[in-house]
Amino acid sequence: MAHNSQRKHQPRARKIKILATLGPASRSPEMIARLLGAGADAFRVNMSHGDHATHAETIANIRAAEKDFGRPVAILCDLQGPKLRVGQFQGGKAFIRHGAHFTLDRDPAPGNDERVCLPHPELFGILSKGQRLLIDDGKLRLRVIRAEENAILCSAECGGAISDRKGVNVPDAVIPVPAMTDKDRRDLAFAIDQGADWIALSFVQRPEDVAEARRLMGGYGALMAKIEKPAAIPVLDRIIEMADGIMVARGDLGVEMNPEEVPPLQKRIVEETRRSGKPVVVATQMLESMIESPAPTRAEVSDVANAVYDGADAVMLSAETAAGAWPVEAVTIMDRIATQVESDPAYDRRIHLADVRPDATTADALAQASAAIAETVTVAGVIVFTGSGSTARRVARERPRVPMLVLTPAQKIARRCALLWGAHAIHTKDIGSFEEMIAKGKRMALRSGFGIAGSKLIALAGVPFGTPGSTNLLHIVTLSGDELKGHA
Repeated sequence: MAHNSQRKHQPRARKIKILATLGPASRSPEMIARLLGAGADAFRVNMSHGDHATHAETIANIRAAEKDFGRPVAILCDLQGPKLRVGQFQGGKAFIRHGAHFTLDRDPAPGNDERVCLPHPELFGILSKGQRLLIDDGKLRLRVIRAEENAILCSAECGGAISDRKGVNVPDAVIPVPAMTDKDRRDLAFAIDQGADWIALSFVQRPEDVAEARRLMGGYGALMAKIEKPAAIPVLDRIIEMADGIMVARGDLGVEMNPEEVPPLQKRIVEETRRSGKPVVVATQMLESMIESPAPTRAEVSDVANAVYDGADAVMLSAETAAGAWPVEAVTIMDRIATQVESDPAYDRRIHLADVRPDATTADALAQASAAIAETVTVAGVIVFTGSGSTARRVARERPRVPMLVLTPAQKIARRCALLWGAHAIHTKDIGSFEEMIAKGKRMALRSGFGIAGSKLIALAGVPFGTPGSTNLLHIVTLSGDELKGHA
């Protein structure tokens, strides 16, 4: 029992967070507990698969494991979004020859080698000659010859086998569909009812998509915009401004863009989101081979390492943990890669290559000062008292050398911080005075392994207490060891 108590309060050795997707291979209470033990900090529930009853059971399992683990765990519900798909074929499949003509039409009759239904009327009005249609994650590439009201005649630049309901990507046009379908609205209501901490919005094309989701969320939870459409890139700054976090969703982004364009774009999205002080997650195919293999490829290891060096807040596992044969091993290896990179003497220099400047506010100036002090004075960590989470985000934006202990009276903020770089959050009772704040901060720091007797820590808070966004106090405290005699 002593071992469990110690585990509950010890921070992770690494600062980047691991977001693991749960599915058939991993949603049992036993597997969730094992994934937490291996290094998972947050869990993704993919609303594209499964029903609400299954998701409700998964979320209940996460909350039970969180209680046993004794550390706030974030739950991210990922909405499916307006996935475009072809209709069905005679016998369930067909073959499109290279260079052949192929028609997408509105006829619901089963398709064949020459045509298939495209059950998305909105596409017939926006496509024009020369534009591309990518089917089955880009395995088949069609080029529009002629777009009419009821039929789109294409040439198959890259043919092959096609089967029922394969996905369609339209990279060369902004599709006039909202980012949320009726299914997404039902799933969003369900996620909010279940107490999800983050909602991920798929296929964001414009700031209005984010605004619509925000309106439906009604102030509950945090919104993560997934960047997976080329149309989002010209308005990226406005999307970042309107969202609470950003996910670089490289799956569809890699389908709709040339592969060589994705890495520099990933770095740009990470840097611009970091500049805003909001969490940024790098996702999709990070350890893809581990769906079937117990070890990753060298290229995958480098890919994860690069995201850590770029200073992303979190890296995500998808099918590797949801449906793969080695979910615990995938989390373990991701944890080991991140820990190794963060121990590299060059790591600190690399994550500060991004030009991240504080806003002209007292709170931002103090956050920057705390990071500067950590460079000059030997401190064990930064203690942040926050009710809204804004002070924690400001400190994380500076990527300080030392870990951050976040103390908050709001459980939802503690959980949300599970995707924030370097944050070890503890849900604790509210405080009423400066003296109480300092005493509690010292006590929780000692209990959580942030230093020993004689260690110095930086404390950041706002006075008067209970006023969101009013950080105006920076205080350096020294741990004496007597604090453990008090009560949290």
